[in-house]
Amino acid sequence: MEERLFCFSNRGFKFGEASFDLISDFLIYLNKKNKENLNSLSACSGNFRDKKVVEYIFLITKDLSLDPLVGYHAIELLQRFMVKHLTDLLTTPTPPGAVAVQPRSYEDAVLVKMKKKFPLIVFSCVKLASKLSLHAHIIDNNTAVHFLNSVGHRVSKQTLLDLELMILKGLDFRLNTPNPLTYVEILLEVLGHNEPSSPVERLYDLCHHVLQFVCLQKTAIYDTLLKTTIQQGSPSREQREKFVTVTEDCMLLGVGVIAVAAFILRVKNWEKVVGELSHITGISTKSISDFAHVTLMHLMRSSFPLT
Repeated sequence: MEERLFCFSNRGFKFGEASFDLISDFLIYLNKKNKENLNSLSACSGNFRDKKVVEYIFLITKDLSLDPLVGYHAIELLQRFMVKHLTDLLTTPTPPGAVAVQPRSYEDAVLVKMKKKFPLIVFSCVKLASKLSLHAHIIDNNTAVHFLNSVGHRVSKQTLLDLELMILKGLDFRLNTPNPLTYVEILLEVLGHNEPSSPVERLYDLCHHVLQFVCLQKTAIYDTLLKTTIQQGSPSREQREKFVTVTEDCMLLGVGVIAVAAFILRVKNWEKVVGELSHITGISTKSISDFAHVTLMHLMRSSFPLT
């Protein structure tokens, strides 16, 4: 079963080709992983999905002609690794006999050192993600060195190999983590089966653009969504902390993106699509509609290309 799910999540099947039994199994798996993630969120959840970092990863995947799935997977690998790596570095006891360092000074030193490595860590996450996608180009070492040199990073093949190994060890070699695009695509598969009148093939391409927009504008969109939810213009720190479970909910993100795309395509039975998405996931129609409304509002204010 796990091998079948791995194959499906890494594009072992083209859209619309998988059996409904496999789709159903994978949806159950995604729902389980989503709940596990929401129940174990750290204080740093989402910190490394900063707009500039996400944009950098998207540009790398575009320049190297990689499958969009690679970029989203790389973002998740980076988030997981950086939280684990920094936590380990900042909680490691001072070795016996070493000169005592003030805690704050030590933290600053760690962060300065990490800042220098960070662009290479980001690229290494993309490189690792490219190896997981069954239908994507794999970034080999020659391509990696050439690309990094072209953007001003002088680095050897051995350094890149060492960074990859560091990331692999930091993640305990567990790389097959679901990402937002996976949620969108599987939900579209289920929607197409349950509601055949839905134009899922047309929605498929548009959803890619909408998801990219949401990931790039995540802070602004979810800030507006929080204010809409609590009906206050200045959320408290406690309210923002509680809202992290919403910002990290990939199932909500998936249905929200599909609802936005359906609205843009002027799908006649939009409410029916939202209702079916609610039925599939258990997320209320109000939550889906609120997400769609806020995202559409930000889209109208931007010049983001959707085609």
